[in-house]
Amino acid sequence: MTSTELGKALRRWRDRVAPQTAGLAAGGRRRAAGLRREELAMLAGISVDYVVRLEQGRSANPSGQVVEALARALRLSGDERAYLFRLAGLVPPGPETVPGYLTPSVQRLLDRLVDTPVGVTDAAATLLLANPMYAALMGDPSGLRGFERNGVWRNFLGAPTRVRHTPQEKRALLVSMVAELRATAARYPADRRLRRLIEELREKSELFGELWDAGVVGRLESSRKTIEHPQVGVLTLDCDVLSVAGSDLRLLVYTAEPGTEAAEKLALLAVLGTQSMVD
Repeated sequence: MTSTELGKALRRWRDRVAPQTAGLAAGGRRRAAGLRREELAMLAGISVDYVVRLEQGRSANPSGQVVEALARALRLSGDERAYLFRLAGLVPPGPETVPGYLTPSVQRLLDRLVDTPVGVTDAAATLLLANPMYAALMGDPSGLRGFERNGVWRNFLGAPTRVRHTPQEKRALLVSMVAELRATAARYPADRRLRRLIEELREKSELFGELWDAGVVGRLESSRKTIEHPQVGVLTLDCDVLSVAGSDLRLLVYTAEPGTEAAEKLALLAVLGTQSMVD
C-alpha cells in the first residue's frame, strides 16, 4: 500500500461525514458536505498540519494510536478500520490488545445524548471520546496526548482535575483503578502500550507501586461526583459507569435529578459549552 492510497482514503471518508453527525455546527459556506481538515484534526486530537501531510502522502507511517483516533473521528465500520490500519502499514489490533473501536451503535447513542455529559474509555481507562457536554463539564480533553488521556495516569501523576474527593473517596477511587487496571492487564497480556503505562506508573508513583504489589481488589462503580466548575460553581452529579457488551468499553454518564440546582447548572453548561465567561 502507498501513502497516496492512504491519503485518498482519508479524503474520501472525510467527505462523507456530515459535521452534524460528528456533533459540529454546519454553519458557514462549505465547498463540500463533509468534514473540514481542521474539524477532522480536532476530532482525532492531532494537528491540522499532520492531517494535511497524511492526505498529501507526505507522512506514510502514522502510529496505531493516531489511526485508531482517525477511525473513530471518521466513523469507520469494522472492515474500514481494518483497511485503514493496513493502509498505514500496521496490523489491525487483534484480541490480545485493549479494544478501542467504537461501533456505529455506540456512536449513535452518543449522538442522541447531546444534553448529557458522556465520556467513552477503553478497558485501561484511556479516554477515547468525549461529547461536547463532557468537555464543558470536565474540561476540553482535545489537547491531551498519550498517557495524559488515561484516567489512572491522571489520578496518580497528572494535574488536578475538577472532581473533588474526600481523602477516603480518593483512596477508594485509586484502589479501584489499580484493581481494574490489573484485571485489564490479565485479559490483554500482549498489549505493549498497556505494559508501558503500567511500567511508567510503577516507576513514577510510589503509591501506585504499593497498591499494585499489594494485589488490591475492587472495581469502578457508579457513584456521586462533586465537580468544581470554574464558571457555574460546584455540581454534585450521579456518575454511572456503563459497560458495552462485546467491546470492553466504558461509558461514563453524568446526570442530575430534574428540578435540582445541579440540573439547572448542567443546562447552563449546555449553553456555555467550553467557552470562558468574560466580566
